Amino acid sequence: MADPIVVAEGLRKSFGDVRALRGLDLNVREGTVCGVLGPNGAGKTTAVRVFATLAVPDAGHARVAGHDVVRAAGEVRARIGLAGQRAAVDEKLTGRGNLRMFGRLSHLSRREAHRRADELLDRFGLAEAADRRVAGYSGGLRRRLDLIASLVRRPQVLFLDEPTTGLDPRSRGEIWDAVRELVADGTTVLLTTQYLDEADRLADDVVVVDHGRVIATGTPDELKATIGDRLDVVVDDPADLPRAAAVLTRLAGAEPRATGDDRLSVALPGGLRPAGIVRELDRAGVDAADVRLRRPTLDEVFLRLTDRTEAAR
Repeated sequence: MADPIVVAEGLRKSFGDVRALRGLDLNVREGTVCGVLGPNGAGKTTAVRVFATLAVPDAGHARVAGHDVVRAAGEVRARIGLAGQRAAVDEKLTGRGNLRMFGRLSHLSRREAHRRADELLDRFGLAEAADRRVAGYSGGLRRRLDLIASLVRRPQVLFLDEPTTGLDPRSRGEIWDAVRELVADGTTVLLTTQYLDEADRLADDVVVVDHGRVIATGTPDELKATIGDRLDVVVDDPADLPRAAAVLTRLAGAEPRATGDDRLSVALPGGLRPAGIVRELDRAGVDAADVRLRRPTLDEVFLRLTDRTEAAR
């Protein structure tokens, strides 16, 4: 197996009394999307800043494309792209003008900067808006232009820090398509996000960070398997919800979560089947409109993991 292209070993970083990273370990496989999840303040953005050579760790080591982010910062910068939480494009310039400017800042010749700008605008569907000033762009167009600007130097690794925050569903989908296209061409993407569906759809591997540490890693399916299947129960009469909850607590050994005025959800231990639960609900005088077994969502995995971390503090 090839060495990981992004590696963190025991990263620590504090800002005054705030400990942003507390021994973070991370490995990202080349040619994949790694989704980094975590609540606000978990350390996601700080980790990205360390990888992108914008912050120096207090302790630990990090390597990107085989180069140490502190000792060989210039080599790292030559191999990465970065799109932060806010678009970094110049509103006074056109889309084409922004990309040409980024090309020149990346030490491309004038001719190559112009050629690369045209190539990226055509490839990612921005040619029609290319000669309009960015001040007139929608939020989605600005984010797409910002993403494209990070590709001017053809990075081996692209860091995307919450790239779709605040975008409408259509614009988010356009960003997702662009990310998939990049990975198909061999770019490695490290994506921080608070949208669990985004990680579920895009990420080959997911890393959950909380309080500056990695608390879980795996593919989306592997992480879902850690909390088992879920059972959803919908009752005919909302007044029966407390009795249904008592039955599920007794059978599943855990208190169910209300997901609506007439429905409950609970992790289902191995061996229990919906048919047996329906019988127990009938015995308790509860009429069930629906009883359904399903795989957990990544949202449920995230909540379980972060709740567990908080309880341990």
